[in-house]
Amino acid sequence: MSRNAQRRMLAIRWALAVVLVVDAGLVFVNWRASAADPKALQQQLKEAQRQRDLLAADVRRAQEIEKRLPEVKRECDQFFTDELREASSGYSSIVGDLGGIAKNAGLRTDSITFRQHELANRGVVEVEVATTVEGDYPSLVSFINGLERSHNFYLLDSLQLASSTGGSLKLNLQLRAYFRS
Repeated sequence: MSRNAQRRMLAIRWALAVVLVVDAGLVFVNWRASAADPKALQQQLKEAQRQRDLLAADVRRAQEIEKRLPEVKRECDQFFTDELREASSGYSSIVGDLGGIAKNAGLRTDSITFRQHELANRGVVEVEVATTVEGDYPSLVSFINGLERSHNFYLLDSLQLASSTGGSLKLNLQLRAYFRS
């Protein structure tokens, strides 16, 4: 054999050796990747089962809510008729109620102002009520307690406390009341 042929054979053998080493490296990497796959698949399976359980719990809660809807509607209707006065008698009941609560607490009231808003498609009228009462601190606490226990439905939006002449305190209240229209 000629020297060129021997060199070519040697080059081919080296190239074949390099290809075999690279191939062995790829086999090793593939083997490691496939060995890690069962763990990853197991983790994915656990995550899918957890998601399924969460969704099943959501469906059960939704079904329970759906079963309770007639009862909730009945309770809402009951609240609407029991707690909300008709708009025709509402203003006078608020004036009388706030005046009575203030009188029982030993407070003086200045004035009561109203601002009405019709809530569309609800059958309800919202009335913003602003009033000021004046007296000592225990009487103011008693007044607020009376508001909480009132038979009228009030939402207290804000109150501001200020000092007044003669050592008494002045309480400015912003309330909301609702009436059936």
